[in-house]
Amino acid sequence: MCSRCNYAKLIKKSGLDPTSNRVRVLEAIGSSSSPVSAGEIAAAARRTAGINRVTVYRILDLLVDRGLAARMVGGGRSLVYGMAPSENHPAHPHFHCRDCGAMQCLRPGSLQVDLRAVERSFAGEIHGVEIRLEGICRHCLKKRRPARREAG
Repeated sequence: MCSRCNYAKLIKKSGLDPTSNRVRVLEAIGSSSSPVSAGEIAAAARRTAGINRVTVYRILDLLVDRGLAARMVGGGRSLVYGMAPSENHPAHPHFHCRDCGAMQCLRPGSLQVDLRAVERSFAGEIHGVEIRLEGICRHCLKKRRPARREAG
């Protein structure tokens, strides 16, 4: 869990009542070191209380709408969730492994995007940016390489 976040206060500051289920869902997101699926969030929330999957999805929609959580595209058509950019959680790019499907957070500032240049060439209004790099993670690359044989 993020030691700097008080999830109940964050929820209240967004104008919502910090119900125990909302706090549990946001804690499940904030305690993960990488974006998590709704199923993983539901499983984590069910460890401490009886909460059903439909309730988790409704809470996720609400947390995203209030800017507390971010919804991102995972592998294929799947969606994953992370903490929305804030004082304690700076915006950052992600890496998605095409082999195992893992999504990893990359360091904030590791990839620079000049939004002013984009805004000058785009007539619309930008509300957010999601940067996801695709490739093969280190673990999967190791599995692909044949084992070296010892001479002799």
